Amino acid sequence: MAELMPTINHMTTQNLTSIPSVKSQTELAVMENHGCQSASLHDQKLPEVDLFSPLTIRDITIPNRVVMSPMCQYSAENGLANDWHFVHLGSRAVGGVGLIVVEATAVTAQGRITPADLGIWDDLHVEPLTRIVHFLRQQGAIAAIQLAHAGRKASTDVPWQGGAPLTPEQGGWPVVGPSPLPFHENGPVPTPLDTHGIKEVIQAFVSAVQRALQAGFQVIELHSAHGYLLHSFLSPLSNQRTDNYGGSLENRMRFLLELVENVREVLPNGIPLFVRLSATDWVEGGWDIEQSVILSRELKALGVDLVDASTGGLVPHARIPMETGYQVPFAAKIRKEAGIQTGAVGLITEAGYANEVITRGCADLVDIGRELLRDPYWSIRAQSVLGDEPDWPVPYGYAVQRRGRRK
Repeated sequence: MAELMPTINHMTTQNLTSIPSVKSQTELAVMENHGCQSASLHDQKLPEVDLFSPLTIRDITIPNRVVMSPMCQYSAENGLANDWHFVHLGSRAVGGVGLIVVEATAVTAQGRITPADLGIWDDLHVEPLTRIVHFLRQQGAIAAIQLAHAGRKASTDVPWQGGAPLTPEQGGWPVVGPSPLPFHENGPVPTPLDTHGIKEVIQAFVSAVQRALQAGFQVIELHSAHGYLLHSFLSPLSNQRTDNYGGSLENRMRFLLELVENVREVLPNGIPLFVRLSATDWVEGGWDIEQSVILSRELKALGVDLVDASTGGLVPHARIPMETGYQVPFAAKIRKEAGIQTGAVGLITEAGYANEVITRGCADLVDIGRELLRDPYWSIRAQSVLGDEPDWPVPYGYAVQRRGRRK
């Protein structure tokens, strides 16, 4: 991590929003070192691939490179999707997003972050998700779902009520993890999963994948980031086991790799499999980008198609330099050194910047999060900003374009 950090710090402190117009030789070198095309080469001709180019992965063609990042809504009851989720997700499909990723969806009731999380641990969860998927696909978007287990960060209140751990009297439940180390100093101590418990979690993910396919999802993403169960097994800060699932990098990767192998076995060959990683814990001695590159190579060998490169979330005291595009270098490094497609995420709000992430070869997809909460039609507006004809849905486009002509 020490070798990469000065580069990341340079890019953030010099304002990573300058990627569309980097000038200095140092800045050009930084971009090229991370696998991004140099500005001089980039400017020689119009890029063949941009933000609104389609991307085909296995049998699925995503109509553009704009992704709705999975964002927890904490609005479910007993794990069931409802009208809020339908409108929340459906409006972004209407707004032109190419790939809609449903929020972290718990594979077991114990694996929820809060009691209000979406779930897919029961067959009853399939029907309301099917309704949403049908609408997303009807609008031309690709429907994906992120499958998750919260691990030691489970059993908390919803964030707008403080997000504190829930007591049994408040409806809380026991949490699990790799080692008996709580997320917060005064938080619940997780029960370490034994080998049988690990196998049970793997089976829960496999069953969740099968339900997701039944609901019509076209892409599956496994959540191994932000300090949740799979990530907590990867990091030596949270995994202090001495068995086959702890200690060496090979052992710490074992849980996730076994899970991927089992999931890929039940996935049809034409369905893409993504994994979201925290590429670094941002803490000395923790999980870092070099380990992420090694893991990404292993994931690719097992049939993972794309690594969604996020960071952080493992420990509450990490100091993260949160600026525009602060995680893009991680996606670029993994893409270059592991030879796997990546998604870039992290305070990406401007169309021009998002486009440069693609045209410079930093990533293959761009995840838009909070900016899509502010503006469900971000993708359509981005088309206009980039000089393309906005692709409004027909019932809107007739009125909007007619008004534009009158002006």
